[in-house]
Amino acid sequence: MRIALFQGTPNPLDVPGNLQRLRHQAQLAAEQGAQLLVCPEMFLSGYNIGLAQVERLAEADDGPSAMDVVEIAQAHRIAIVYGYPERGDDGAIYNSVQLIDAHGRSLCNYRKTHLFGELDRTMFSAGPDHFPVVELEGWKVGLLICYDIEFPENARRLALAGAELILVPTANMAPYDFVCQVTVRSRAQENQCYLVYANYCGAEDEIQYCGQSSIIGPDGTPLAMAGREECQLLAEVVRERVAQGREAFPYLTDLRQEVLWRNA
Repeated sequence: MRIALFQGTPNPLDVPGNLQRLRHQAQLAAEQGAQLLVCPEMFLSGYNIGLAQVERLAEADDGPSAMDVVEIAQAHRIAIVYGYPERGDDGAIYNSVQLIDAHGRSLCNYRKTHLFGELDRTMFSAGPDHFPVVELEGWKVGLLICYDIEFPENARRLALAGAELILVPTANMAPYDFVCQVTVRSRAQENQCYLVYANYCGAEDEIQYCGQSSIIGPDGTPLAMAGREECQLLAEVVRERVAQGREAFPYLTDLRQEVLWRNA
């Protein structure tokens, strides 16, 4: 499978404009043979926008913006992962990402479980204990968001559930470059899975984003890595390499969960 990743500058509060950017990136990715496009955290609305704007822009997972993404996915025959502020049936607002396949079907809507500092906590409710693994183009796929990947248990939980590919929309900022450079490579290698880390670049008010988005192989080697400018990355992922990695490093089968969690 060929994967495209969009690293872009934030465009806060302009949902129609961001949908147009998404359409352009989907077209570009599809023209280069990609079957999947991954965009950053809160891509439709911008991330650092404050509670009042989050409340104004939040939509249901099947709301008008989701229907626009469905149309884009169908038009370009490409699966899309995008971040947005979600208003749940319970009235709470979540930092969410949704995976829409090339036929326009929602395969997964994931709500961020680990909120980062007051910035996240003033805007969002934490997502529930729900880490789905779904099938896309024959791959077992899991989703996390930004700070979630910094807890090794989250990626390990997805891998133990069968995930071969973990998609991580993010809004990682300075001075946390080490997450882009070290953490995501470690998560891929310790679980022998592919990992896609889609970040912003540039600034959003006082926040300076790190860029350095990447597509990482199951041995922890970057297959594609961005700098600090807007770009689209492309990489081929091969399922057999996941199986080979898990045979060479059998962490998942050798893990003694009953020992690890005995005193938890």
